[in-house]
Amino acid sequence: MFESDFLTPANADLYQRQVAKTASIVAACLPDRPYSGRTPDALAELIPADFLPQAPSSPEMIGATLRAVVANSLPFSHPYIAAHLHPPPLLDALAAELVISSINQSMDSFDLGPLAAVTEQKLVRWMCSDAGLPPTSDGTFTTGGSQSNHMGLLLARDAFLKKHWNWSAQRSGLPTDARRLRILCSDVAHFTVDQSAHQLGLGTDAVVRIPVDGKFRMDEVALREALQTLRARDLLPMAVVATAGTTDFGSIDPLPAMANLAREWGIWLHVDAAYGGALLFSDTHRNKLCGLEAADSVAIDFHKLFWQPIPSAVFLLRDASHFDAIKLHADYLNPKFHEDEGIPDLVTKSLLTSRRFDALKVWICFQNLGRAKLGAMIDRTIALAAHAAETIRHTPRLELVAEPNLGTVVFRYVPSKPEADADVLNDRIRRRLFDDGAAVIGHTRVHGFRCLKFTCMNPSVSDAQISDLVELVRKQGAELDIP
Repeated sequence: MFESDFLTPANADLYQRQVAKTASIVAACLPDRPYSGRTPDALAELIPADFLPQAPSSPEMIGATLRAVVANSLPFSHPYIAAHLHPPPLLDALAAELVISSINQSMDSFDLGPLAAVTEQKLVRWMCSDAGLPPTSDGTFTTGGSQSNHMGLLLARDAFLKKHWNWSAQRSGLPTDARRLRILCSDVAHFTVDQSAHQLGLGTDAVVRIPVDGKFRMDEVALREALQTLRARDLLPMAVVATAGTTDFGSIDPLPAMANLAREWGIWLHVDAAYGGALLFSDTHRNKLCGLEAADSVAIDFHKLFWQPIPSAVFLLRDASHFDAIKLHADYLNPKFHEDEGIPDLVTKSLLTSRRFDALKVWICFQNLGRAKLGAMIDRTIALAAHAAETIRHTPRLELVAEPNLGTVVFRYVPSKPEADADVLNDRIRRRLFDDGAAVIGHTRVHGFRCLKFTCMNPSVSDAQISDLVELVRKQGAELDIP
C-alpha cells in the first residue's frame, strides 16, 4: 500500500522522475535579482494555511507553492548579495546533498551508517593533520561554529574541573567554585562565547573581553594583564578563545603569542577559525594561521569559504581523550563492548545523536576541485574585498572604516551635512536596497557607529560587479541624503 512513497530498487525510476521534476522547478524559478522585495505579510500569503489537509493536495498546487518558495528566496550566487558569511553552494555539493538525503545515513551508531562513519573519521583525522595537530588528535562534524565553540568550551571546562579538582561535571554537575571560572576572548570575538558560557552554567559574567588593537586583533599585552588581574582577584582562567577570522573584520588574533600565554598559564586554547580556517588551503595566506597547530581545540566551518550547503562544519580536538568527558553508552545504540571491539559509534564524540553524513559532500568537492583550485577560490574572495576597499576609498561620501583582512569590508556613507544623523542614514540605505530587491548588504556597529558591510563570499564575482555594487550604495545614499 505504501511502497510507492519510499525509495526502493523497485521504484528507482519513480525517484528519478520526482528528483528531475523538482530540479526543473528550482532551475526555472531561480531569481535573477537579489530579493523579490515582498514584505513578511506578503510572503505569508504564499504558503497555504492548512499544513496537513485531510486529502492530498494536487501536484499543481504543490508545484505552485514550490515555485513561490524558490522565486522568493535569496540567490546567493548573485553579485549584489554580500551581507553575511553565507556562500553560494558548489554544484558538486548540491549533487552530494541528493545522495546524502537519499541514503539517509546517520552518524550516531555504526549500524546506521558503516561507510559513513569510516569516511567521517578519515576526513576528520586528515583535517587534524592538515591543521598541524598531533597524532593524538581527533574530531567530529558539527552543525557550525556555534556548536563547535560550545564543544571547545565544554571540554575546556571539564578538563579544568578534572585537572584541578578531580571533578566530573557529567556526573556531579558544577561545583560551587565553578563561579570563579573565567573565559577570555577579544572584544570582537563571536557572541557564541557568551552564549556558551550561559549554556555551560557559568553565566556571561564569566566572559572577560580583552581590548583589540587598531587591526581588531586581541591585544596580547592586555591579555597578559587580564590574566594577572584574574589571579590577583582569586579568579580562575580556564580558557582563552582566539579568533581566526572575526565576523566583521576578518581579523586574526596573534595565535603564536596566545598559544605561548595559554601554555605558560596552563589553560585551554580554543581557536574559533569558523571563517579563517579555510586559509589552511591557501598557499598565499596559510601563514596567517601560524600558531593554529598549538590549539587544544579548533572550529572550522565548511559552509563558509568551502562553499558547502549548511550544515557542514568540523570540530578538531588536540587530545582525543578529552572526548571521554561527554561519552555515554546506551545499550540499544553504542554499548560499551562495541568500543572494546573497535566498532566506531561516533555518538561518543558528539553533542548530537542523529547526524547527517555531511562529510560526503566535503569529500566529493575536495576531489572535484583539488587543492590548487580551492586555494585560488579562497584567494579570490580576499582579492575582491581588497578591490571593494580601494573602490570605496575613492568614492565620494563613502568612508572606509577598517582595512580588510579577509573578505569583509566595513564602511559608512557620510552625510552631506555634519549635523545629519549618519546612523539613521546608513540604516536607511541598507533597508531601502533590501526592500527594493536591489541588493543585500550587511551592517554592524564599530566604536558605537552604525556601519555598512560587504562580505565577499562569491569568487565568481568580477571586480566590475563589486565596483557597481559600491556605486549602487553611493547612489542610494545620495537619494536619501538631505542636501
